[in-house]
Amino acid sequence: MSRLRLGTRGSALALAQARIVADALGGAEVVPIKTAGDETERRTAPVAGGDKARFVREIELALLAEEVDLGVHSAKDLPSELPDELRLAGVPAREDPADAYVGGAASLSELPEGTRIGTSSLRRRAQLLALRPDLSVQELRGNVDTRLSRRADGEVDGVVLAAAGLRRLDREGEVAFRFDAEQMTPAAGQGALALEARRGDEAAAGAAAGISDAAALIELTAERAAVAALDATCRTPVGVRAELSDAGVRVDAFVGLPDGSEWVRDTVEGGADDSVSLGRGLAERLLAAGAGEILQRADVTP
Repeated sequence: MSRLRLGTRGSALALAQARIVADALGGAEVVPIKTAGDETERRTAPVAGGDKARFVREIELALLAEEVDLGVHSAKDLPSELPDELRLAGVPAREDPADAYVGGAASLSELPEGTRIGTSSLRRRAQLLALRPDLSVQELRGNVDTRLSRRADGEVDGVVLAAAGLRRLDREGEVAFRFDAEQMTPAAGQGALALEARRGDEAAAGAAAGISDAAALIELTAERAAVAALDATCRTPVGVRAELSDAGVRVDAFVGLPDGSEWVRDTVEGGADDSVSLGRGLAERLLAAGAGEILQRADVTP
């Protein structure tokens, strides 16, 4: 088989992730593809109708056109429903899924009242304000380097980013502290990579499966099942974190309003062979507790 071509976004983080996959495959060609999400990240305000698909659509089109053999995505960017012609073919070993704070404090409780925290994530905003309504959470867009530079320039006092992205960019040393899942439940798929292949391309799918991690796949399956059952989008403050241990799978979830004034949390536990049912069951519990009504009010579609 000729060397596989990996389609990926062109950001520094996306390229670093694709190189990790290329190395795991024993060598592959990394093909940067410009996506609508890359343009969105450069804007100062959300684009109308934007959603997760803006980060993957052009990569999927390249897959369908057989211009690349595998799409390499941040798993949290991959929509719950994939095109019929494509499938999730592999999930490499997962990085730390936690959210991390970069700034001058060793814990959330140490942040002074009125601390300006930058984030573009409604999920992070909702959970920060649910815990600390005295904080000033401000819109901060751009890639990881841009957000960190804006903090260095004094636009904000601190930023909240994915610990995995900082580690993959060799900037983990800038982390002041990590949030635990009870404080800030990560986005579904955070820290994980998703490898997408064409149905029928058994060579590419087999290569992806060969570097897939069983634990990461179980966790991601539960998280994606919960998000799909909640019918959540990137415009709604939802966090889902599944964790596999010797005792089974624990799934935590958060749904809230962007201002942190109302929220619902819940947890379920079960067997590793039941990850889809666990995710769906957790979503049903959240909906029964009022999450559906919160999601409707929280959706900030322009």
